Amino acid sequence: MDLTHSIRKGILGDNEIVGRILEGEKHLYETLMRKYNTRLYRISMAILNDAMDAEDVMQTAYINAYRQLSSFQNKSSFATWLTRILINESLLQQKKRKRSLQLLSGQVVVESHNETPLKTVMNKELKTILEKAVTNLPQKYRLVFVMREIQELSTQETMEALELGESNVKIRLSRAKEMLREELSSYYESSQLFEFDLVRCDRIAKFVLERI
Repeated sequence: MDLTHSIRKGILGDNEIVGRILEGEKHLYETLMRKYNTRLYRISMAILNDAMDAEDVMQTAYINAYRQLSSFQNKSSFATWLTRILINESLLQQKKRKRSLQLLSGQVVVESHNETPLKTVMNKELKTILEKAVTNLPQKYRLVFVMREIQELSTQETMEALELGESNVKIRLSRAKEMLREELSSYYESSQLFEFDLVRCDRIAKFVLERI
């Protein structure tokens, strides 16, 4: 069984792949990027609400994570460790953007860009309404909602990534759902919100691999 087949079948876990990267098989880092691209994109979008900013942050997070691989000590899962790096970079980018806007206009102006490509079953108009509703949630609720309901992370992994207690995660998720119900008063489908397409996946993988 070759290496690619082993990875696809899940025989090689993240920690084993990390170990092989550290031993010199740098090309395997692309496997980890493609595995977690959608997760990181959705979480970064939950913070930044801007597709291009989210891509930039993902690239920075992947490069920083690669440079810190030797210090990754398996105290948490690789996925949680990587997610935490992404969240920190997203929050830093958010602060930089707010400072820039303050310098330009004297006040914070928050713009929302909802150009995530949408496709399949639900009509485009409804999907736009749903994305806008999620985007309009206060950040602390939006982030937990995206991680738990859209990306389907466990409560435990969400707790670890956000450094929150279990009750806080559950309360924020419950409040986010309440606010969405109040705004939509109808069924929402999360699986296709904040989609991460193959072109974007290829672009980020190429960018990072050229710089590590």
